[in-house]
Amino acid sequence: MDTPILEMKNITKIFPGVKALSDVTFAVRQGEIHCLVGENGAGKSTLMKVLSGVYPHGEYTGEIIMEGRSQAFRHIADSEKVGIAIIYQELALVPDMTIFENIELGHEIAKHGLVELNESIKQATEMLKRVRLDVNPSTKVKELGVGKQQLVEIAKALSRHVKLLILDEPTASLNEDDCDNLLAILKDLQKEGVTSILISHKLKEVIRIADTVTVLRDGMTVVTLDAHKGEVSEAVLIKHMVGREIEDIYPKRSQAPGEDIVLEVSDWSAVQPSTGKKVLDGMNFKLRKGEIIGFAGLMGSGRTELARSLFGNPDNYKLAGKLTMKGKERKFSNPRAAIKAGLAYATEDRKGNGLVLIQDVKFNTTLANLGAVARRGVVDFNNEVKIANEYKDNLRIKTPSVDQLVGNLSGGNQQKVSVAKWLFAAPDILILDEPTRGIDVGAKFEIYTIMNALVAKGMSIIMISSELPEVLGMSDRIYTVSSGRITGELPVAEATQEKIMRLATS
Repeated sequence: MDTPILEMKNITKIFPGVKALSDVTFAVRQGEIHCLVGENGAGKSTLMKVLSGVYPHGEYTGEIIMEGRSQAFRHIADSEKVGIAIIYQELALVPDMTIFENIELGHEIAKHGLVELNESIKQATEMLKRVRLDVNPSTKVKELGVGKQQLVEIAKALSRHVKLLILDEPTASLNEDDCDNLLAILKDLQKEGVTSILISHKLKEVIRIADTVTVLRDGMTVVTLDAHKGEVSEAVLIKHMVGREIEDIYPKRSQAPGEDIVLEVSDWSAVQPSTGKKVLDGMNFKLRKGEIIGFAGLMGSGRTELARSLFGNPDNYKLAGKLTMKGKERKFSNPRAAIKAGLAYATEDRKGNGLVLIQDVKFNTTLANLGAVARRGVVDFNNEVKIANEYKDNLRIKTPSVDQLVGNLSGGNQQKVSVAKWLFAAPDILILDEPTRGIDVGAKFEIYTIMNALVAKGMSIIMISSELPEVLGMSDRIYTVSSGRITGELPVAEATQEKIMRLATS
């Protein structure tokens, strides 16, 4: 395992106004699982895009050596030819095509110009067995959950005879069982001789699976650690990632919630109009002033459906039940009405629904409250820049300027822009749906600190999270959700991960 399959030497990549990578050196040994960690914006994904040919030779300086040979990849197909495959957090599957069609896409088995269906299905079935996915290969991808789609992506890579498999945040959207399964599959592939590079913000899974860990910070290599020599621990990784020690990632709040009920939901139900399926069933909960309540549950349990149904019901569910804010019954016909009443919702899908990626930071920051930066219906751009810069400084958004396109920012900084957008709307109640998904430990700490500061000023927060330590670390009370129903309520002092999981699966 000591022989390097990959060496990247003195890699430098510059975007307009930003040096994303600065003289990075990175080596991966044959047959190992090598984890790449660092804060958002550290350069991890950029380095892997250089390796895979997304950023072609000539757009960076430095050298890539694969199996002893210097490489000059002009596009992704070049890296695939030498056995490199990359799987991104945003999956590259065609939803309306079948599993076997996705696996063979671009590498179809054909004879006389016609696709050999039987042979294609046979090969796809073999690849699915290697990733422990027992499904009909003729199933359409859109009928699969996120965890199974992730496995189809890996099967697709294996069909290309991959030697080096790169996974960029593969577990960010997965529940605990799917995470465990994916990590076990990487171990299986390791036994078959497949080398893996895993980018992850989940340090516990890094510690669990890594043979070697490389830390990047500010576009530079900080350190490479050997797990088998006992060099890898959560405290060591955090210190190298953020440049300082963080003793408690969940900052303590000195102020207890008030007694006033600011939101009460009674007998809340929602039916999907097109299918008649009941997605929410008789939900009841309360939120107090200055309180953070956590909603825990498995993927598909109904947590996001609850949030969206409260926030103006953009999915047009048939709703029943009662919503009361500050003692007044409310019925919001659209999200704008909810915002006007003081309710905001930061979506889990920041790239799809939360932000306008082709617009800049200042545009996104003021988007939910344009009236506050307009005069007679015309946006005052000087005022917009001033406000955006205030949020940039207060939330420590890493960007060259507020004129930078949001799509060019790292995931953690995109999340901060999403939070800034809703803070500028000045809500009384803020719903945060997976607020730290796909962001690093330093950015998480900053988001948690912001949350504590907001509730200290009297805001109330509903936090939806799939990370149980986060739910336990940040909530005053916890509600568990299963199959569209609230199955339990726990004060945080009485809650444990075991209790939450028991209630969330009941």
